[in-house]
Amino acid sequence: MKRVIMDVDTGIDDALAICYAARSKSLEILGITTCFGNVSVEEATRNTLNVLDYLELDVPVAQGAGKPIFRHPIKEKASIVHGEDGLGNIHLPDPIKKPVEQHACQFIIEQVKKYPNEVSLIFVGPLTNLALTIMQEPEIVRLVDRVYIMGGAVTVPGNTTMAAEANIYADPEAAEYVFQSGIPITLVGLDVTMKTLLSLEEVEKWKKKNTRLSRFLADITEFYIGFYTNNHAGLKGCGLHDPLAVGVVIDPTFVETKALHVQVDLEGTHTFARTIADFRESSKAKPNVDVCLHVDADRFLKHFLKNIC
Repeated sequence: MKRVIMDVDTGIDDALAICYAARSKSLEILGITTCFGNVSVEEATRNTLNVLDYLELDVPVAQGAGKPIFRHPIKEKASIVHGEDGLGNIHLPDPIKKPVEQHACQFIIEQVKKYPNEVSLIFVGPLTNLALTIMQEPEIVRLVDRVYIMGGAVTVPGNTTMAAEANIYADPEAAEYVFQSGIPITLVGLDVTMKTLLSLEEVEKWKKKNTRLSRFLADITEFYIGFYTNNHAGLKGCGLHDPLAVGVVIDPTFVETKALHVQVDLEGTHTFARTIADFRESSKAKPNVDVCLHVDADRFLKHFLKNIC
């Protein structure tokens, strides 16, 4: 089994990703760290603990960054996408379990040092916790197995601005720092995640299973699909952004990647926070990211649906 730590800003697709990872027989979740993003870090922590309660899974949750490293927050809470509570406005009570006292960065450092070169990090929110972790302990760069990042839009438009994807936009300096750190990265961006659509018909099947978990997942995902169908003409489902990042850890053959040099635009007026890749054959820039450019969406979706609930 692959040992993983997930870093989340738990909205709806984060919840789906946590469930997918938890149900996979090939992953061992050492813990989950939380960050601001879709919601506040406090709400992300609460939501994560609630998801784990539905899974009846006892893993440590460590709260992390509540704001970007070098700037005031620039990304608003994603209420229109995930609901005011981050989970489709189902308004769950506060969870019984509490997060551990460790900060997210300290938790990651401890676990990676405990299992050198065996831990994969799955980051499906802003990269603030990862940047802070590397700053505190640079040795982490060579001690992790690999980092799988849901973020960026290398060959397609952004989803927060015309150029920027939401997780990168939330803390672009952190993302740029991580990309240039030398840590091994697989970037699972909008280039592939928007090709993985979950339909309402599939969610209706979850309702018919009529378990506590399946009803919960159906309730939150209906809200998420509603956002997509109302805001993307002709789209018949929601993108499985965060679950695909988990899927690539489970089975790397779900995607095709290309090693490229990637940077984050920190100055552009119209391209701020865009992930820019150097596709030039003559480029002397050293590749620093394996960018997912193609996905076997049907095969991934079948695997996701088989395992989720």
